Amino acid sequence: MDNIEQAIRAVLVNGKLPCAQAFRIADEQQIEPLVVGQNATQLGIRITRCQLGLFGYEDLGNKRIVQEMPDVPPTLARAIRSRLVSNKLSCHAAWEIACELDLAKLHVSSAVETLGIRFSSCQLGCFKG
Repeated sequence: MDNIEQAIRAVLVNGKLPCAQAFRIADEQQIEPLVVGQNATQLGIRITRCQLGLFGYEDLGNKRIVQEMPDVPPTLARAIRSRLVSNKLSCHAAWEIACELDLAKLHVSSAVETLGIRFSSCQLGCFKG
């Protein structure tokens, strides 16, 4: 068993790899998050608890937890729209926006949901788009 596999298996929750743990592994191993996601896929391990709230919350009674917000602040809307590629926002861009505006990732994804924009390109490789 290699280091990545060991690291993945050490943090499984109910046989699944939480997104945040996958990113921690990538950071600790100094590798791209996609490599962790690819390794999990090869091991037949599913990613859960997406940090954008898009998937992996079946234990809470719903596949996703992201919800629309009442109003999207103009600064946030501009930041999102400025990073669209083919009318979609990448996972990485959402994380950058959250960091730049000092917001929770889930707050950004809620704004994306409200604006009717779709996500693309999960950093762990869970979905493309």
